[in-house]
Amino acid sequence: MATDNPAALDALMTPDDLTAAQADAARWRYGFFVVLTGIIVILVAFGAAVFATKEFATMFAGVCGVIGTIIGAYFGIQAGQSGKARVEMELTKAHELAVRLAAYVGTEHAPKVIDDVLGSRRR
Repeated sequence: MATDNPAALDALMTPDDLTAAQADAARWRYGFFVVLTGIIVILVAFGAAVFATKEFATMFAGVCGVIGTIIGAYFGIQAGQSGKARVEMELTKAHELAVRLAAYVGTEHAPKVIDDVLGSRRR
């Protein structure tokens, strides 16, 4: 019957979530190191500028703005990439499921399955 779900189909549908999680963790880790390096460079430049000019308050406002922008951009990009990766993974799973189910159902049962799943066709 067209609605039976063989064990082999379930085994083929197991996602590789471990690889996706590792890629996500690597993106966060390396991004963090890049941002941390940028902040350290900015603070060293700030220290040198304050030492040379003795203008702490004026320069501190600029440093806070730059560091806040870098940190905000880091978290914004990471959140956007995480959401994009999640949606792409779900799209890939849905496409793979549709292809596998279409191959399993076959052409002789396809119209009945489509009507059962999506409802009758509009004419």
